[in-house]
Amino acid sequence: MTRVVRGVRGATTAAANTAEEIFRATRELMLAVIEANDLHPEDVASVMLTMTPDLNADFPAKAVRSIDGWQWVPLMCATELAVPGSMPRCIRLLLHVNTDRSQEQMVHMYLGDAVALRPDMVEHAQTKNGRGGGA
Repeated sequence: MTRVVRGVRGATTAAANTAEEIFRATRELMLAVIEANDLHPEDVASVMLTMTPDLNADFPAKAVRSIDGWQWVPLMCATELAVPGSMPRCIRLLLHVNTDRSQEQMVHMYLGDAVALRPDMVEHAQTKNGRGGGA
């Protein structure tokens, strides 16, 4: 199969608006996405990270850059829309991955309270990995 760019999504929640909690939650999510998809930094074109407006203590990109080899991957942070009733303290990511896998083979990870955002993707991750996608 020809290599194409595929998107891999993920989301989690931070327990508090602190630099330490944003770092912890982002790193946990990123490591879960990396493991579930057997990703290598050289196959990733870029990573987009967003946080809800109630999180502003630090940049989530710091956590991704702390992972060995990932400091060279282009990262961008943004703020999510402040939609009434949306999940609080939510961190989301979108990786653009060069791969020969089909879209269906990509594993999207939802952790913490974010499992409520996409229960279908949590179930898909559990089926693909034989374990969590919603810890």
